[in-house]
Amino acid sequence: MAPRAAGGAPLSARAAAASPPPFQTPPRCPVPLLLLLLLGAARAGALEIQRRFPSPTPTNNFALDGAAGTVYLAAVNRLYQLSGANLSLEAEAAVGPVPDSPLCHAPQLPQASCEHPRRLTDNYNKILQLDPGQGLVVVCGSIYQGFCQLRRRGNISAVAVRFPPAAPPAEPVTVFPSMLNVAANHPNASTVGLVLPPAAGAGGSRLLVGATYTGYGSSFFPRNRSLEDHRFENTPEIAIRSLDTRGDLAKLFTFDLNPSDDNILKIKQGAKEQHKLGFVSAFLHPSDPPPGAQSYAYLALNSEARAGDKESQARSLLARICLPHGAGGDAKKLTESYIQLGLQCAGGAGRGDLYSRLVSVFPARERLFAVFERPQGSPAARAAPAALCAFRFADVRAAIRAARTACFVEPAPDVVAVLDSVVQGTGPACERKLNIQLQPEQLDCGAAHLQHPLSILQPLKATPVFRAPGLTSVAVASVNNYTAVFLGTVNGRLLKINLNESMQVVSRRVVTVAYGEPVHHVMQFDPADSGYLYLMTSHQMARVKVAACNVHSTCGDCVGAADAYCGWCALETRCTLQQDCTNSSQQHFWTSASEGPSRCPAMTVLPSEIDVRQEYPGMILQISGSLPSLSGMEMACDYGNNIRTVARVPGPAFGHQIAYCNLLPRDQFPPFPPNQDHVTVEMSVRVNGRNIVKANFTIYDCSRTAQVYPHTACTSCLSAQWPCFWCSQQHSCVSNQSRCEASPNPTSPQDCPRTLLSPLAPVPTGGSQNILVPLANTAFFQGAALECSFGLEEIFEAVWVNESVVRCDQVVLHTTRKSQVFPLSLQLKGRPARFLDSPEPMTVMVYNCAMGSPDCSQCLGREDLGHLCMWSDGCRLRGPLQPMAGTCPAPEIRAIEPLSGPLDGGTLLTIRGRNLGRRLSDVAHGVWIGGVACEPLPDRYTVSEEIVCVTGPAPGPLSGVVTVNASKEGKSRDRFSYVLPLVHSLEPTMGPKAGGTRITIHGNDLHVGSELQVLVNDTDPCTELMRTDTSIACTMPEGALPAPVPVCVRFERRGCVHGNLTFWYMQNPVITAISPRRSPVSGGRTITVAGERFHMVQNVSMAVHHIGREPTLCKVLNSTLITCPSPGALSNASAPVDFFINGRAYADEVAVAEELLDPEEAQRGSRFRLDYLPNPQFSTAKREKWIKHHPGEPLTLVIHKEQDSLGLQSHEYRVKIGQVSCDIQIVSDRIIHCSVNESLGAAVGQLPITIQVGNFNQTIATLQLGGSETAIIVSIVICSVLLLLSVVALFVFCTKSRRAERYWQKTLLQMEEMESQIREEIRKGFAELQTDMTDLTKELNRSQGIPFLEYKHFVTRTFFPKCSSLYEERYVLPSQTLNSQGSSQAQETHPLLGEWKIPESCRPNMEEGISLFSSLLNNKHFLIVFVHALEQQKDFAVRDRCSLASLLTIALHGKLEYYTSIMKELLVDLIDASAAKNPKLMLRRTESVVEKMLTNWMSICMYSCLRETVGEPFFLLLCAIKQQINKGSIDAITGKARYTLNEEWLLRENIEAKPRNLNVSFQGCGMDSLSVRAMDTDTLTQVKEKILEAFCKNVPYSQWPRAEDVDLEWFASSTQSYILRDLDDTSVVEDGRKKLNTLAHYKIPEGASLAMSLIDKKDNTLGRVKDLDTEKYFHLVLPTDELAEPKKSHRQSHRKKVLPEIYLTRLLSTKGTLQKFLDDLFKAILSIREDKPPLAVKYFFDFLEEQAEKRGISDPDTLHIWKTNSLPLRFWVNILKNPQFVFDIDKTDHIDACLSVIAQAFIDACSISDLQLGKDSPTNKLLYAKEIPEYRKIVQRYYKQIQDMTPLSEQEMNAHLAEESRKYQNEFNTNVAMAEIYKYAKRYRPQIMAALEANPTARRTQLQHKFEQVVALMEDNIYECYSEA
Repeated sequence: MAPRAAGGAPLSARAAAASPPPFQTPPRCPVPLLLLLLLGAARAGALEIQRRFPSPTPTNNFALDGAAGTVYLAAVNRLYQLSGANLSLEAEAAVGPVPDSPLCHAPQLPQASCEHPRRLTDNYNKILQLDPGQGLVVVCGSIYQGFCQLRRRGNISAVAVRFPPAAPPAEPVTVFPSMLNVAANHPNASTVGLVLPPAAGAGGSRLLVGATYTGYGSSFFPRNRSLEDHRFENTPEIAIRSLDTRGDLAKLFTFDLNPSDDNILKIKQGAKEQHKLGFVSAFLHPSDPPPGAQSYAYLALNSEARAGDKESQARSLLARICLPHGAGGDAKKLTESYIQLGLQCAGGAGRGDLYSRLVSVFPARERLFAVFERPQGSPAARAAPAALCAFRFADVRAAIRAARTACFVEPAPDVVAVLDSVVQGTGPACERKLNIQLQPEQLDCGAAHLQHPLSILQPLKATPVFRAPGLTSVAVASVNNYTAVFLGTVNGRLLKINLNESMQVVSRRVVTVAYGEPVHHVMQFDPADSGYLYLMTSHQMARVKVAACNVHSTCGDCVGAADAYCGWCALETRCTLQQDCTNSSQQHFWTSASEGPSRCPAMTVLPSEIDVRQEYPGMILQISGSLPSLSGMEMACDYGNNIRTVARVPGPAFGHQIAYCNLLPRDQFPPFPPNQDHVTVEMSVRVNGRNIVKANFTIYDCSRTAQVYPHTACTSCLSAQWPCFWCSQQHSCVSNQSRCEASPNPTSPQDCPRTLLSPLAPVPTGGSQNILVPLANTAFFQGAALECSFGLEEIFEAVWVNESVVRCDQVVLHTTRKSQVFPLSLQLKGRPARFLDSPEPMTVMVYNCAMGSPDCSQCLGREDLGHLCMWSDGCRLRGPLQPMAGTCPAPEIRAIEPLSGPLDGGTLLTIRGRNLGRRLSDVAHGVWIGGVACEPLPDRYTVSEEIVCVTGPAPGPLSGVVTVNASKEGKSRDRFSYVLPLVHSLEPTMGPKAGGTRITIHGNDLHVGSELQVLVNDTDPCTELMRTDTSIACTMPEGALPAPVPVCVRFERRGCVHGNLTFWYMQNPVITAISPRRSPVSGGRTITVAGERFHMVQNVSMAVHHIGREPTLCKVLNSTLITCPSPGALSNASAPVDFFINGRAYADEVAVAEELLDPEEAQRGSRFRLDYLPNPQFSTAKREKWIKHHPGEPLTLVIHKEQDSLGLQSHEYRVKIGQVSCDIQIVSDRIIHCSVNESLGAAVGQLPITIQVGNFNQTIATLQLGGSETAIIVSIVICSVLLLLSVVALFVFCTKSRRAERYWQKTLLQMEEMESQIREEIRKGFAELQTDMTDLTKELNRSQGIPFLEYKHFVTRTFFPKCSSLYEERYVLPSQTLNSQGSSQAQETHPLLGEWKIPESCRPNMEEGISLFSSLLNNKHFLIVFVHALEQQKDFAVRDRCSLASLLTIALHGKLEYYTSIMKELLVDLIDASAAKNPKLMLRRTESVVEKMLTNWMSICMYSCLRETVGEPFFLLLCAIKQQINKGSIDAITGKARYTLNEEWLLRENIEAKPRNLNVSFQGCGMDSLSVRAMDTDTLTQVKEKILEAFCKNVPYSQWPRAEDVDLEWFASSTQSYILRDLDDTSVVEDGRKKLNTLAHYKIPEGASLAMSLIDKKDNTLGRVKDLDTEKYFHLVLPTDELAEPKKSHRQSHRKKVLPEIYLTRLLSTKGTLQKFLDDLFKAILSIREDKPPLAVKYFFDFLEEQAEKRGISDPDTLHIWKTNSLPLRFWVNILKNPQFVFDIDKTDHIDACLSVIAQAFIDACSISDLQLGKDSPTNKLLYAKEIPEYRKIVQRYYKQIQDMTPLSEQEMNAHLAEESRKYQNEFNTNVAMAEIYKYAKRYRPQIMAALEANPTARRTQLQHKFEQVVALMEDNIYECYSEA
């Protein structure tokens, strides 16, 4: 289909949003369009903008190449070739502007000259057509008289066939103007083109062209220039031209028929004025005819014929031309088959709306859909009324056949006419052809001997299917029994309506493509995927997904939306396009919208109500709706919370299926909600892992009914909707009647025993009385012992009076309130309380006369309530013998309000005072204003205190006091006046119908009365009333129509005050444009708003969406202009602008009309936008900060301005020197000149030079004023005298105070801004990190999971970090060797995990000795003496103690219960020693053997908790830290990073890093290629590490290759590749240091292809980057040279000292981003799992508490410190700082620094001392100071939970320890451990022997002799054997 040219000048509106296509932006694309690419895809309901391509110039045409998946886009002066899927740019070509003149022949015509001047002319594309057969794209433009080019398909930038062809070597070709003048040569003149396929046996393709005449006499011809017309002879309105590039090029673009006859249709010169043709579209139908069938070419056009012309009454025309078909088909002349008929789109019966102008057409299979509009009278109307009509092609064919029959067989002059205005026509009229029988082909296509061309006089009529304003285009698809119609609008929106088979609208949606940009009249579906639609606006190309089905989450929503494309995919439980649903082609898998919501899957559960106490074999599920047969599928019943039971289907079925399901187990029934006797359970049927249909059933419990309704237990039981029974004897509700005892029980609610409602008189407080309670249905409990209950603890004896009455004896109730109601109920004696039913509860009112009655009237007025009170110096209880109440004092009136009212009365007069009557009847007729009665209102009367009465009408103005007569009379001090309010006029008298006009009504006495109303048109209130004595101000409501309306002022809801006030509603103001459209981000730039009818605007403000700061107030200049200062913005971006006129949001009426099409989903958008750009920057010409100037001399400033895109005018700059303005004389792009004409003053001083643009102020320099030497000397003397006379201290103090105050205010502002930036950075960072971590969590679940170390490696790394001198060298990570796959294998060499390597000759003796030594160590007495003896030796260092403790732990690992007992005895000794000194210092450090033993014991006991509970959040925190660090720059040499938690590792420079996504291939770690994200500031080693991490993320770190072991190669092109290294010949040298190479250094682009490979031989010339000499190398920042500091300028020095501190905010940003992960970790550490309580912690904490109690230590702080030192600080801090103990990961120095901060926070959280923090405190402590109090609460709660656990017995703990020993038996070689312990025994043998001798128990058991035997066995050969080993 050929689009017409876009008309008119380039539109100023741009797209509201554009999605980011992944392609290289066109080099000439301006900056605002680049910004558009960053905005997200628009989306609304059932449409989704998938991709956009912005065009810098207005778009004209587009064409689709379905086979190649390419889109060709033509815009003014540009051609683009785009990829179809994502609209990324593949090629482009510039085709304009060129020097041209419409009065000159094309320059391709060599023989033609031109005397007219040629001017630079834009090239508007007119034809863009694909010729796939010849591999061409036909491109015709408006330049050179409509010249065409043939460009190459697949590369639009190349010309395929040059025309005219070059002379040599080919024969010269004669070129005629008619071969060049193809398209219309004016931007606004229409042209359509269509490539016609070659007929069978014929030559090449042909081009059908329809072009509007632009020659002499047309509106397009240049006026008053020339009579020379190149168009008439050379450019027919319709022509078929040759496109055969393989034949004779001399015939190219000639009129293709034969030499004697031109294949054209040309209007005669004299008739052109009557036939102004405007072409809309050209198309083939059917586009792919079956073999032998005829295909026709159609032209849709508008004829601007004058009314009354006989040839063409209709203005919208459809013309048809026959094409030759078949091998023998004769080529007809165009005019022979040409026939046209009118298309009329008009309203049905009773409607006279005719839509006469064709706008857009779209041919469907059977119908032609067309959009028509009704042209408006005013050319400025932007949205004419429009309608969609549909015409049947069958009707078109029938009309054509009938017309030819009426012309040649049976002439009928009112049916058809011959177009005699055509040059190639045959004659003036139809005539009957005698003896000729017309063949079907002649009826369809005419013949040479028949009159032609023809025009059918009667138009083909259709009724509008849909109406809307401003429709511009249409596209149609038939889908699932619906017709989906897409309609573009003049405002850049796309409507989607769904029509049923009757062509009725069933649903509609709308999405904004580019607000304010008209949608081009041609839209096309993607030939390769009909699920996408291509369309074009004035500056954009868009690819729109025809349906966004996934917005519907339920079947009802999906099917109910009536979207032709969307349906419910039953087994996937989602709304999809049909092709996106598996097996959708089979029945019942996919439910379309046409089937209706009734076909949605539904289910019924039987039984639907289940007794909680009854057993059920199973449940029957009745499943209905559109579902495939579930037989044979994997099914289950899902009850939520991971509870499922087996389900099954007996056999295949559709429609209604039966399934059987097991009921969920009783122990998994959900709990009953409070105060409810049932619970509703939702059950889903789960098929293949998805819940496809759900239903509810109810579980009920009759026994709960009585608990829920205790006061109506029986009635509620028997009234329940469940089958429940009441047992009187047990007073319970049951579901099984057999459980009741054999006594009569009620069977209906009416039979229930219950109390009957009996009114009781009020009772005074403290009074005793008997209360009778009537009962009903007492037979069930006659004579039972009862009690009377009056609520909380108010119980009294109940006595049976007779079988139906019970008496409550001696009831005494008290209250301290005025009155209190007590509920009365009867209950059976005993507990729990069992009440008799009280359906209508009885109540007793108890009153207290002394409370709540401050005056006599209130006291005596209580008599009406039944309160027996009397007034005697206060309100008291009246005794039974005391007289009735007397009289009260006269009423006392204290205030009346209001003080005046209208004569008509009706004023609500409020009277306040005392003793204003006891009751209303006292004053009912006793309120008077003079002689006018005032009627009290019963509902507003307050006894004694307040009367509100309605004033009666007065005969005339009067003033009188208010009197109240209540047996005695009281009078007011103030007087009430009756006055007559009057209104004279209102202003303004007119305003917009949108409302909001603030009017003022003038008059007299307008302040009177209690209620005022101003009504507009007698119905709508005027709001926001404010009144004075002489005026009323209010805000007018919205008006329906522009018309006068009466305004009525009403007082007290009576009649209108006479005044005949009228207000005129006028058409709303219209805003047509704003200028300029750019503003600095600070705002304040004057924006001029143009429009109409601004004289009615009282106030107007301007606001900016999303990024705008406070709205600004505008100023109305006149009826067409408003000026507004632009609001400030938060960031540089483009944003929509809103205006508020008279307080009402300004709405474009066209946009409002469009939104009414779909009010739910239309997204309101502003028509206007502001582009915010950075503030301009200025400096002096030489960038100096001080300028000297002598007073009296002329001053001229030259100010330099940085380049910007704001386009500021000279009047927008303000330059001031102090308070004196500098007159601006010259302004250019880069320079501003200004001069000062007035004197700056003779005094010496300094004046700031400030330049202002809008709200932006910049001080660029300081002007130093100087004078003569004499003046200087005099000034010095004067200053000296002044200094001596002034109070220096006071002056300094005041100055510093003011300075401090200013500095403080400035600091506050900076802090607020900084906090806002930090918060935004945290929010963005957290969102990104959450996404990354979510992906990581999924990856962990899919892969091998968290890389935990095995238990044995955890133990060895924890026990021997750096303590043992023996193992310190041998326990480092072993060397790694690379295997063939690129990973590395760790060789385990730890001696404790391997064989005991000793020579075989020594083995027997040593094994015997070690065995004997082992038995000694298993003797408690020996071991304790042994440990104490070693610890007493001065040379037994801390390292030795740690080593011994760990070796003992390994040796005794198989007997943990024995090890624990040893540890406890040693701890008791340690506690004894500590208690005597400072008990709070115990366990603080690891300085003894037992403290290290405790560390090891905790490690063993807490390992399972560490692995199962803490491991995952700890690992996620580590990953999060690494991810966050990697998001910014990291200095490879210093290790400092942009994002960190540790101040010492913070990169204090603002180095911007941009991400680069690299496509990397690497044959390693199980994956071939990946996309890896790196930063452009990364060194190549850093890139390698990120690549290795991406590829090897599922492999433990110990098996990774190292960065030094791989090479990285970049493939810059297919022939060029580079090895990338940190240092090479291209490295840059700065300040004598080499800078490491980065991605940016190599200019590696986004999406670059890299390959990584293992290298056979390491190149160790560079070594590790972080080990490089900082004197020779650097990465991101040069090292600070402290010696050079004094040489730096003041400014540089200041910057060095101050500015880096600003970057400390990044610590907060990183902290905030990681906060959730840290909280999760601390929560995991400090929480107790119910299934696995920490038994060891409980056991040890109890041990500590027991020891403290024995020693009388009661200080809770001491116990807290002991617990903290033994678990959190001893174990958890060690783990937090050393994750490599737990995981097989790489702990970098930077991660270690961050973990130190986190560990410090954990330490502070466990501490009980207050943190004394100040400005000098380290950031490591300050960072988490805010969270520490909350963490401390968690720690204390954890300790409390441990304390509350059930204590463990020794047997339970020993069993637990034995289980731990069994789990990890045989993991370690205990002989090696024993041998190492023996070395200590040998080393300190004398001391150990002495200790054993001194110990009585050791002597008694002869332990010293056994120790001697061990030494004897091992002494001679241990060293020899070890040396051999």
